[in-house]
Amino acid sequence: MNNSNNKSRRERWFEAFKIYRRPQVVAMLFLGFSAGLPFLLVFSTLTAWLTEAGVTRTTIGFFSWIGITYSIKFFWAPVVDQVKLPILHRLLGLRRSWMLLAQLGIATGLLLMASTDPLNELPFLAFCGLLVAFSSATQDVSVDAYRIEAVVEEYQAAMSASYVLGYRLALLVAGAGAFYIAEFSSWQWCYSIMAGLMLIGIVTVLFVKEPEGDKVRVKSKFEEKIDRLIASGAQQPTKFEQLIRRFSDAVVGPFADFFRRNGIYALLILLFISVYRISDITMGVMANPFYLDMGFSKIQIADITKVFGFFMTIAGSALGGVMVVIWGVRPVLVLGATLVASTNLLFAMMAATASKSLLVFALVVSADNLSGGLASVAFIAYLSGLTSSTYTATQYALFSSLMTLPGKFIGGFSGWMVDSAGYTWFFVAASIMGVPAILLSIALWFHDDKRGVIKSEAKVSV
Repeated sequence: MNNSNNKSRRERWFEAFKIYRRPQVVAMLFLGFSAGLPFLLVFSTLTAWLTEAGVTRTTIGFFSWIGITYSIKFFWAPVVDQVKLPILHRLLGLRRSWMLLAQLGIATGLLLMASTDPLNELPFLAFCGLLVAFSSATQDVSVDAYRIEAVVEEYQAAMSASYVLGYRLALLVAGAGAFYIAEFSSWQWCYSIMAGLMLIGIVTVLFVKEPEGDKVRVKSKFEEKIDRLIASGAQQPTKFEQLIRRFSDAVVGPFADFFRRNGIYALLILLFISVYRISDITMGVMANPFYLDMGFSKIQIADITKVFGFFMTIAGSALGGVMVVIWGVRPVLVLGATLVASTNLLFAMMAATASKSLLVFALVVSADNLSGGLASVAFIAYLSGLTSSTYTATQYALFSSLMTLPGKFIGGFSGWMVDSAGYTWFFVAASIMGVPAILLSIALWFHDDKRGVIKSEAKVSV
C-alpha cells in the first residue's frame, strides 16, 4: 500500500513538472530574457563604460536617476492598459502590440547608445539611456499583463519561474557578458550586440498567441456606473465629460475596482504586499559589504553568490512553481515568508561565529537564494491573481511598485544599523522584519478560505 502511495506521489510530482513544457510557459523564458536585458545596460554596465571613458563620478551618479523610470511606471500603465495602438493593435492585439513597440524602442535606444562618444556626447547618451529605460519599463508593464492574462492562476507560478529564469540569464549576459565583449572589442560593439539580442523578444512576440481576454474585453459595470455619475444628462456628452470619463476609466477605475472587489480587506492586502519583501530587500543592501568584511575575496563572492547562487535561485523558482500547482498559492506564500525570514538568522549565525568557511558561505547563500526564489514566484502568482482582467496592467504595476518601495526605504538605514549594532544584530533585525509577512500571509490565507476564494479557484489538471 505504501509503495503504491509513494509511486502515486512520485507520478504526481512528475506530472506537475510537465507544466514547464506548456507553450505559454516556454514563451515567458524568452520574454523574461527580453525584459532583463536592458536593466543592467542603463545601470552598472553603463557606469563601467562611463568610468572607462573618463566621465566624472558626480556625473555618473546623476546618470543613476535614469532608473527612477522603473519606479514610476504605474503612471503610464493605464495607457498601456487602455490605448489601442494604430495598425499594431489590429495585427497583434493589445498586449503584443505594446510589447513589440517597447522592444523596438529598447533596440533603437541601445543602437543609438552604441553610436555615441560618452565624453563628447554625454547629453545625447543620457537621452538614449532614458529611451531604453522608459521602453524597458513599458515592456515590463505589458509583459506582466500578458503573463497574467495568458493562463489561469494555477499556472502563474510556473510562468513566473520561467520569467525569472529568462530574466536572470539576461542579467548574466548584460553583466558579465557585456564586460567580456567590451574587453575584447569595445563598448560600442557591446551595445550593438545587445541591441541585436532584443530580436529574441521581438520574435517571441510575433509567434505567441494574444490572450483571449483582449478579444472579449468589455467595459465593466463599475465603469458604466462611474460614467452615469459623470454624465450631465445631455444626449451627447461634452468634451469635458469625455475627458473626465477617459481619466476615470484609465486611472480611477483600476484603484476603485480593487477596493470594490475586496472591501475593507483591500487595505490588509496592500499592507501585506508592502511588507512581504521587506526582510530580504533590507538584508540585500548589506550583503556584499558583509561578505567583504568577513574576508572573502571578490572572486569567491562572485563564484558563490553570482554563479552558484544563480542556479540555486532558479532551482527555488522551479520548485515554487511546482508546489503552487500541487498545493496552491497561499500555503507556499506562508512557507516562502517563513524561509526568507529564517535564512537571515543563518547570516546572523555566520556573523556571530565569524566563520570564513567557504562551505558554510555556500550553504548559507544556497538557503537564502533557494528560499528567495521559492517565495518570489509564489508572491508574483498571488499578485497576478489579485488583478482584474479589465485593469491588468495598471493594477499589477501598482502592486509591483508597492512591493519594493518600503524595503528600499528601510534598506537605506541598513548601514547605520550595522555601524550601530553590528552585523549579527542587523541580520536578526532583518529576520524579525519578516514576521509581519508571515502573520499577514496566514491571516489572508484563512480570510480567503473563509470567503470561499480558494475553493472557487479552478483546479487544472497537469
